[in-house]
Amino acid sequence: MLRTITIGSCVSVQGLHVGQTPDGMLIVHVDEKNYVGRPVIATRKS
Repeated sequence: MLRTITIGSCVSVQGLHVGQTPDGMLIVHVDEKNYVGRPVIATRKS
């Protein structure tokens, strides 16, 4: 499943969901690397 995470204040990464750390951060896999960051929460406007 594709997930988007934020690394730092303005960098986002989208990749395959690998796992989750105990503190709630997500791990995504892109090419040959794993990235850890805060999940981006989807919102819908009506």
